[in-house]
Amino acid sequence: MADYSVVLLPGDGTGPEVINQAQKILDLINEKTSVGFNYDTIQCGGEYFLNTGKEWEEGSFERCKNADSMLLGAIGWPGARRKNGDLAGGEVVLGLRSGLDLYANVRPIKLFNGVQHKIHGKYKTVWDSKNVDLCILRENTEGLYYGALQRSRARSTGEAFFESPELEFPGLSGEIAWDPRPISEKGSKRIISKAFEISSKRNGAPSDNKSRVTCVDKSNVARGCQLFRKIFDNIAKGHSNIETNYAYIDAFTMWLIRNPEEFDVVVTSNMFGDIATDLGSVLQGGMGMAASGNIGDKHALFEPVHGSSPKYAGKNIVNPIATINSLQMMLEWLGETHNNDELIQISNLVTKAVGDQIQEGKIVTYDLGGSSSTSEVGDDLVKRMTALLD
Repeated sequence: MADYSVVLLPGDGTGPEVINQAQKILDLINEKTSVGFNYDTIQCGGEYFLNTGKEWEEGSFERCKNADSMLLGAIGWPGARRKNGDLAGGEVVLGLRSGLDLYANVRPIKLFNGVQHKIHGKYKTVWDSKNVDLCILRENTEGLYYGALQRSRARSTGEAFFESPELEFPGLSGEIAWDPRPISEKGSKRIISKAFEISSKRNGAPSDNKSRVTCVDKSNVARGCQLFRKIFDNIAKGHSNIETNYAYIDAFTMWLIRNPEEFDVVVTSNMFGDIATDLGSVLQGGMGMAASGNIGDKHALFEPVHGSSPKYAGKNIVNPIATINSLQMMLEWLGETHNNDELIQISNLVTKAVGDQIQEGKIVTYDLGGSSSTSEVGDDLVKRMTALLD
């Protein structure tokens, strides 16, 4: 039996509810296959901070570092901020991203057959599922989040962190707040290289089945983006079998919605990627469907894109599929990292179970036009996975 250690980080709000559904799938895998999972659950987040004065217990970072992988629910709770204004819980998600050098934020945008989008107050099919199958890579350790990442990393690891220098801004008056946006050669090289690597493993853009990497930036204005594009061009020369494309971030947001079928893999900087992928979630049915992985050379943290939704906490109504899809990414990553074909096959079965459930359309949550509960969706997926594994 191949055993893997997984840290579960339920976090805030609806995070524990969706993590519970993912754990049902992990329990089933333990029961039905030769793959075993050992869990280490760490309570954390903003609400935990309000109750204890800590974002998670001492030693949690090391426990995550020593695990094979991590799965996060959600971070964020009303009124939970540190004295310096940072989000309480940032030590968890941002601290892990920076402290474990999880430089690639990988966000697949895939539309399952049968997904009903809420457009103009009505649920209906808007995009053809065959036209929505792309992957956006967001640089995860620098850019506009650099300051917050460094502060969170320092709290997690105890290391010193970079303090922004005092600057003058001629023409501005009153209180001034600013954030550095460093874009480095090293950071750009590795995220862009990862984009070409992922494109080489996919089936290309839906419109023409051609492997294509699109560089999204604002290089007509920003110096950091100019460096990013220069490095993109240099790396592209070594991948003559993969087409390249370019878009400024403002135009890209339009093209993403209007012509998603033209995109295969997209690579961009931290903040641009954060915004664009949330917009991209609309294509797949909303945030309740959107999964992500924070991946480095040695470690990985997987999490749904959605937030903690405090107003829905405890109501058992939110969509857990984003978390299940994140679990699927985790299984696939573990399988590839450890050369475990069984895990990769299991990850494919998770995708099939989700696709079959949505296409049938009987057990789906409110955001997809249904009325099923969080746990009902999870239980139905367990039933489908059981049939697939038997």
